[in-house]
Amino acid sequence: MAKYQKKPVVVEAFKWTGDREQSEDPVWIVRAIEKGDVYFEDGHLMIKTLEGVHRANVGDYIIKGVRGELYPCKPDIFEETYEKVGE
Repeated sequence: MAKYQKKPVVVEAFKWTGDREQSEDPVWIVRAIEKGDVYFEDGHLMIKTLEGVHRANVGDYIIKGVRGELYPCKPDIFEETYEKVGE
């Protein structure tokens, strides 16, 4: 069986704190909220994706993928998969 390795890809992301005073609000998440692609429901951040609506919990990372798609990622998976690069 063939084995495959992920290609190195740089994505933008931030850790969602659930706090309205969050210091890190990328422009792309603000625009997604304004468009209705991301919204709040019962203390969760709801993100519309091609696979349906995904729920982000406080502490999850919100990722903007290479094609502009948004999706949540659990902190442990994010930290195993990604490392910070220069600005």
